[in-house]
Amino acid sequence: MKTPTGKFFVSFVVTVDDGAELLEPLSDPEAETGIDLGLKDFAVLRGGKVIDNPRFFRRLERKLKKSQRALSRKAKGSANRGKARLRVAKVHEKIKHTRSDWIDKQIKALVSENQALYVEDLHVKGLVRGRMAKSMLDAGFGMFLTRLESKASRAGRTFVKIDRYFPSTRLCSTCGALTGPSGLAGLKHRAWRCGCGAHHDRDVNAEINIRREGKRLVAAGLADT
Repeated sequence: MKTPTGKFFVSFVVTVDDGAELLEPLSDPEAETGIDLGLKDFAVLRGGKVIDNPRFFRRLERKLKKSQRALSRKAKGSANRGKARLRVAKVHEKIKHTRSDWIDKQIKALVSENQALYVEDLHVKGLVRGRMAKSMLDAGFGMFLTRLESKASRAGRTFVKIDRYFPSTRLCSTCGALTGPSGLAGLKHRAWRCGCGAHHDRDVNAEINIRREGKRLVAAGLADT
């Protein structure tokens, strides 16, 4: 396969023994986390631990636009246009490879540090059609979730997807009331107070609810693990 930047890649398949990638079970019963994905922070984990959003596309967007403008000014069929097209392709390739490598590193850490991982089943295709489409694509949530599920399965970790309509943000993790912010208007509220008196960080509260729901599904035999 030849890439737009002129590089050649070959794919091949190898056979490995069953369980070759299994990790040793963790002895700590608390070694599990919910994963609340978002655009402000890439993810919030148990205890309020945050994975920062690297925003790879945003960081190179100016360089990409400059290369695209230069390409648009070159005469069609000219050697200079070919060189300009190559520069544009190289920026896209750098974004793609940098994002992919970063996601793999986050997944490796999550799987090695947790016996169970609980995430929301995001409707990624639907989300990328909204006004936050560019940010959603930049974050690479679809790639992250697919690779995380695959890696967790091969490593022998519990991986559970929570129903995408589960109200993890609105649900008060203290009393269970649906009093949290909702809809597009609620996105700007990073903290809120429930009628029971509990004060919540939006993402930390969502992680707690995702983790609890995941554990409930496992205990009830309603989740593939």
